[in-house]
Amino acid sequence: MPPTKKFDKETIVATAYTIVKNEGFGKVNARRIAKELGCSVQPIFHNFTSMEELNKAVYEKIYNKYKEYMLQKENEENAYKGMGLSYIKFASYYPEFFKILFMQKTALDAQEFIMADSIVENVIKAGQKSTGLSYEAQKKFHIHVWIFTHGLACLVATKTIHVKEKEIEDLLGQTVRQMLIGYKIEEKKV
Repeated sequence: MPPTKKFDKETIVATAYTIVKNEGFGKVNARRIAKELGCSVQPIFHNFTSMEELNKAVYEKIYNKYKEYMLQKENEENAYKGMGLSYIKFASYYPEFFKILFMQKTALDAQEFIMADSIVENVIKAGQKSTGLSYEAQKKFHIHVWIFTHGLACLVATKTIHVKEKEIEDLLGQTVRQMLIGYKIEEKKV
């Protein structure tokens, strides 16, 4: 009898990750992963105590991919715009991942949802460099920018509309500039 293949956690997570990338989390189950690996479900439950534990590992890998996308623009001259564009590109290139991270029902309001993202501090600091706003003012302004950017990303992720990258870059740049002008005018009134 030939020796059985050994599958480690990383291989199992990578297989589940690929399934999610192509078909969504709803298609991930032990039998499907085993089929992709060419084995029984035994190696999966040898490495993970439950599907919940495996799903958490896959979610973490997805979130790390998102962080990688966002933070690659952090040191550019116009990092705030670059990070916004990265958010939309992530939605375009990885729509299933985007839906998992940003299109699920929560009980959070917009500020809570945005501030729960572990990289939001990086984004706010990048925004401050672009806008010249204080940290608190940038945080408030970013909520408005994020809502616009998120809406565009959702339209792209769901393929509701088709927009070329150049059009997205122009639209995001023009809209954020106009929002900033309006924001500064409103701030002077207060």
